Amino acid sequence: QVQLVESGGGLVQPGGSLRLSCAASGARLDDYVIGWFRQAPGKEREGISCISSGDGAIYYADSVKGRFTVSRDNAKNTGYLQMNNLKPEDTAVYYCAIESWPSGGCIVLPSWYKNWGQGTQVTVSS
Repeated sequence: QVQLVESGGGLVQPGGSLRLSCAASGARLDDYVIGWFRQAPGKEREGISCISSGDGAIYYADSVKGRFTVSRDNAKNTGYLQMNNLKPEDTAVYYCAIESWPSGGCIVLPSWYKNWGQGTQVTVSS
C-alpha cells in the first residue's frame, strides 16, 4: 500500500521560504510522477507543479513560476517543493500526489493521481 507523508509546512512571513517534503513508502518513486497541489479555503484544488519520473520534465503553474522549485531524490524516495518569496495568497493546504507513469512527462490534473498525502498547512502572514 502506497503511503505519502508530507512535512515542512508552517507559518512564515511574506517573502519567506519553506521546503515541503513528500516521503513515500510502499512504492519506489523511480517510476512515479510527483504532483504538487494546494487548496485554499473555499477554492478548488489547484495543481501547481509536477516532475516526471525519468525524462526531467517539470511543470509550474504561472502562480508559482520563478518562486517555487520542484525536485526529487529517488534514493531517498522523497519529493520536494522549495517555496521562496512566499506571498499571503500562497496560504493553503499543500498536497503531494504520485502516479505510476514511466513514459515521461507530467500533468497536474488531480483526477489522474490515485495516491495522495494527507496535506500540510502553509500560512503566509505577517
